Amino acid sequence: MKHSIYKTNSLSEKILPDKAKTETWTEEIFKWLFSIGEDYANYSFFLKKEAQLWSELTELLDNVLTDNENRFETANRFFDKLETIHIQLEADLEAVFNFDPAAKSVSEVLIAYPGFFAIAVYRLAHELWIDNVPILPRIMAEYVHSKTGIDIHPGAKIGERFFIDHGTGIVIGETSVIGNDVKIYQGVTLGALTVSKDKAKIKRHPTIGNNVTLYTNATILGGNTIIGDNAVIGGNVWITQSIPAKSLVYHKSEIVIKSKAEFPEPLNFVI
Repeated sequence: MKHSIYKTNSLSEKILPDKAKTETWTEEIFKWLFSIGEDYANYSFFLKKEAQLWSELTELLDNVLTDNENRFETANRFFDKLETIHIQLEADLEAVFNFDPAAKSVSEVLIAYPGFFAIAVYRLAHELWIDNVPILPRIMAEYVHSKTGIDIHPGAKIGERFFIDHGTGIVIGETSVIGNDVKIYQGVTLGALTVSKDKAKIKRHPTIGNNVTLYTNATILGGNTIIGDNAVIGGNVWITQSIPAKSLVYHKSEIVIKSKAEFPEPLNFVI
């Protein structure tokens, strides 16, 4: 039994990336991408950090890619895409600032908003995901999940100027497709109607059109579910069928307010 356990652990060390190093690298590349910190006032530091991050990525890739030569090519492709990703994130940053009246500055959004951090890491992880890098994108996504309560699968496809407000409890599944100028509030779930393993290769999660707003705790399920452009989905709704463009969907509940004087004092009331 001891020999079997040792053999299993040794194998795992060869095929699994270092989780803590991946999380640290995720934080550092976010800071580098936006030059966060006094050290970045020095351009030479910026260049030195870029080289360091590239090298660290190749080390992380070495544990998940079978072809050692491929790790350099993969790292190069990733870094070549960072300028485009940065442009996307600048647009996301502006969208959050423009639509959130509580945001006092773009810098505040960049440093203090968990929703933007989640979006930024998603866009980085997604680039690795579409390049067929195993495990690393999921570690990055779960790190964000643990920090912010926002769970975005790196396989999801998300358009431009994406806005997450508050964010806690948001779940966006692997095959979700989200258009441009979409706003999502806390507690929203874009999930699957079925979770059976044989359905893993098909589209299981909904498609959200352009300029859609999804309010708090809305649950939208199913790969065939499409929310049309310019729709507004109210809080606490449960949707498993497509919604036409320009629709307003809301959950109606009754709230009753009565005077306490109308009720007799309870006898032998025990909790």
